[in-house]
Amino acid sequence: MIAAVERKTITFDEFIDWYPEQAGQQYELRNGEIIEMPKPTGPHSQLAGLLGFHLMAESLRLGLPFVVPKECIVKPAQEESGYEPDVALLDRRELEHEPRWERSSVITRGDSVPLLVEVVSTNWSDDYALKLEAYQDFGVREYWIVDYRGLGGTFFIGKPKRPVVTICCLEDGVYRLSAFRGDERLVSLTFPELMLTANQVFAMAAAQ
Repeated sequence: MIAAVERKTITFDEFIDWYPEQAGQQYELRNGEIIEMPKPTGPHSQLAGLLGFHLMAESLRLGLPFVVPKECIVKPAQEESGYEPDVALLDRRELEHEPRWERSSVITRGDSVPLLVEVVSTNWSDDYALKLEAYQDFGVREYWIVDYRGLGGTFFIGKPKRPVVTICCLEDGVYRLSAFRGDERLVSLTFPELMLTANQVFAMAAAQ
């Protein structure tokens, strides 16, 4: 469940100024309304961290100028909104063109973001609908929806429900969606040589 912190609408700049510097909680701005996000579970955080590590390792192996920051806020151009993805892969060459990056870790240009990942939790509709549309319009070239518990609606993940990684690749301004389950190898636009199966991603959430 998500909870509104402020009922009055505010601008994105006001949201950034308001955001607590040492916040123990994550917040997003939705059309001018501050939303307190559900605190991630241990498995959720573990999966996001390990997946970010794998993407960074592949970037280094290929000599690509990418970085996975600890956190960042993505601001769609036409909205008073700001989203904080679970994993963001950024192109360091583009960060010099980001006017808000050095001061507030804000991304305002789709060219800066080769790939974003959202790990699905109880507010699954955000990842499958709201953020998919926002990231598509923003121009994020690749967007992963990692539903390791099979929580999404049957319209999105089918029936019976089971864990799935949905990879959305931008083609002519519209996402093309591909679903991966079990031992299927993920097919990534950004990392075509990536040797990672859906099950290996889901296992990142498990205690060892």
